[in-house]
Amino acid sequence: MESQAQIKKLVEQEGKDDMIVVLGASDIEGAEIAAETLTVGDPSYAGPLAGVSLGLPIYHILEPEVKAAIPDDVYDQAAGIVSMIVDTEEVSRKFKTIRENAQAAQG
Repeated sequence: MESQAQIKKLVEQEGKDDMIVVLGASDIEGAEIAAETLTVGDPSYAGPLAGVSLGLPIYHILEPEVKAAIPDDVYDQAAGIVSMIVDTEEVSRKFKTIRENAQAAQG
């Protein structure tokens, strides 16, 4: 809940035009819930983002376009082990779908 409040405040102060969110959770279901929360609002209707659609573009650290933007040594240190145990293609598909759905909801 505290993170939701901080992100909402940051978007209100800075705007969302030059902002993206990169999630790194190895629990993909948890990452999907976080992605939904930051795009269309808190699905539990319990936090500061309940009913608040930020429409932020969401990526996962395991997506190829994110990996390509990070130096190899930094990526290996931060996400190397997770990338070996998680199906990165599935993560990419899921997060692409989340972005597409959020874009469609925004109109």
